Amino acid sequence: MSLCLNSRCHQPNHPGNSSAVFCQACGTTLTLQGRYRVMRLLSDRSGFGRVYEAYEQNCPKLLKVLKASFNETPKALELFEKEAMVLSQLHHPGIPRIEPDGYFQVSVKGLDYPLHCIVMEKIEGLNLRQWMQQQGSHPIGEAQALQWIQQLVEVLHLIHHQNYFHRDIKPENIMLRETGQLVLVDFGAARQITETYLAQIGQSGGITALSSAGYTPPEQEQGQAVPQSDFYALGRTFVYLLTTKHPTDQTIYDPFSNEFVWRSFAAHISPPLAQLLDDMIAPRAIDRPKNTAEILNRLHQIRAGLSASDLQTPTQVEATLELDPLSPSPTREDRARPSSQTAWQGGRTQNIEERKTLRLRRWWLGGAGCAGLIAVAAVSGWYFSDRALLPAAEETPQHQAQKSVLLVRTLSGHTSSVNAIALIPGVNQLVSGSADTTIKQWNLTTGGEIRTLTGHTSFINALALSPSGQILASGSADKTIRLWDLTTGDLLGVLTGHVSSVNALAISHSGQRLISGSADGTIKIWALDTYQELASFQAHPSAINALAVSSDDSFFVTGSADRTLALWNLDTGTERSSLRGHDSYINTLTTTPDGQYLISGSADTTIKIWNFQDSSPNSVETLTGHSSFVNDLVITPDGQTLMSAGTDEVVKFWDLPSGQLRYTVTGFDSYIDQLIRLPNDQLITARREDSTIRVWVVQ
Repeated sequence: MSLCLNSRCHQPNHPGNSSAVFCQACGTTLTLQGRYRVMRLLSDRSGFGRVYEAYEQNCPKLLKVLKASFNETPKALELFEKEAMVLSQLHHPGIPRIEPDGYFQVSVKGLDYPLHCIVMEKIEGLNLRQWMQQQGSHPIGEAQALQWIQQLVEVLHLIHHQNYFHRDIKPENIMLRETGQLVLVDFGAARQITETYLAQIGQSGGITALSSAGYTPPEQEQGQAVPQSDFYALGRTFVYLLTTKHPTDQTIYDPFSNEFVWRSFAAHISPPLAQLLDDMIAPRAIDRPKNTAEILNRLHQIRAGLSASDLQTPTQVEATLELDPLSPSPTREDRARPSSQTAWQGGRTQNIEERKTLRLRRWWLGGAGCAGLIAVAAVSGWYFSDRALLPAAEETPQHQAQKSVLLVRTLSGHTSSVNAIALIPGVNQLVSGSADTTIKQWNLTTGGEIRTLTGHTSFINALALSPSGQILASGSADKTIRLWDLTTGDLLGVLTGHVSSVNALAISHSGQRLISGSADGTIKIWALDTYQELASFQAHPSAINALAVSSDDSFFVTGSADRTLALWNLDTGTERSSLRGHDSYINTLTTTPDGQYLISGSADTTIKIWNFQDSSPNSVETLTGHSSFVNDLVITPDGQTLMSAGTDEVVKFWDLPSGQLRYTVTGFDSYIDQLIRLPNDQLITARREDSTIRVWVVQ
């Protein structure tokens, strides 16, 4: 059966439509964009749109069509188009996938308005409201809650770091894939985070309130949503899942006193988890966790405090591995292989056999990404050692020497978050790229702004400098790369071809090649002298987060949200090896000046050092000590010192030859996304939720 979308058709499901090109009742085309045939209506209660099942050949899709009653409502049109735009920039198994041309309009004969359509991946499964009903409306347990909160906060971490927030989280907008992965859907209410938007908060008009009873926070009811509004809605969602009580149920909510008392209905969960949820649903946004990293840190602490009886069994862990689409897929031989190798952490070794009894605990601490199950496994000829446990409290590197910083200068001028910074060699100048769509060039001696480069139409996500520092490449969410002459500020060229946001850039040491990585997992290689595209290929199923080029320009490395790294031949674009070992997103990559080591930092809080010259089981070493995401890595020119920075608001200095932690630098006023080292013990930091750049001196 093929369904006609003409609202004036008197028989849209005409039996003759199955094999016809045009509706047998009204003559309307039955194939949209020459690709999609609509089969049946699934729901007409989804916000502004009706939801249909459509097929592209034999592949099921979800088709959303804006309701005719909203066709003349500009705000409804804006929100409908926004859903397609947001989803096209976000690539994660917890977000429905949409093609770059997933939004389109269809003209229908006899209608004086077009049909606004979005085609996206169809998630096979139930939403959490339906799932709860199917399970007999029984409360979920703490282990299930921790796993699901982890999954959804990781999705929110990606959304918030792309300068969006969802604004409509509730059980109906969370789907459960057959794999066990939760998927956040209905991004029609998603809002871009900019300084202009934040400046509107508190002013009358301009912001439309979107409300779902019981799940919408007070500030959003007043039309003033902020990113922490997502935490409130997520917390209320899990109160429902843990109690089976809707947030407006008067057994837990008293409308006269505005009191929300739910813990007695979830006596099976631990006080730390209950406290986390209470903090997430605090009436004031300022009292909620400040960002996704804080929530993930607290989840880690809650898991660490669980007793042995709360842990998953080996069978459950293996089942979780099978269900997790981002985890490596260990073979039966890998799972059975015994290990007596040693794991290296911060310069000291620990026998894995002596820690055998702790493995279940560590598997659980891995959450949804249980890649640490394999002690020693071969992946495409590369090996990695068992991820080391954090040392005991009295031995942790955090208790070693500490230094502090003093703020010496703040660079102000951007009007939205600073997403990338780069040091221009030899001239004491800095360039920065922002979500305000501009690039600024700064004089570090005076702190003054030299010039502003404009031309991008969306967020600047990545910057890369040629070895001479004269040419700057900038990558943007507008899907383009722009090349600039920094001596004059002139635009040299615009590179197009990516179909999604450009997330990462790297220029070869010879200055002849530019590599670009996109949110859709694709890589392009360009000739910098001719601006020609030399190669294009799908490198990862998820977003490219980081790029690094070897010192001899023979290969480059990609790091992805799919938790893997891959080595590619720079001349041919062919894959050399795939590296696995991290338990979460790869956020940053760098290589040592001698070309012997690749170093990666991850959202799993670890740093891994990969030895290109060694194929033994110890060819990867793990540095632990950060308590949250590792966001940036810097190596000194002599290759002796590694600096790491992240969301735990510290910078750690490591001795690379030994792997020992030298000291931890504290005193920063917030988390760190980007780090640059200057001479004279100075550091430059920036973060994605701030429009300023800070210069510090280490004391």
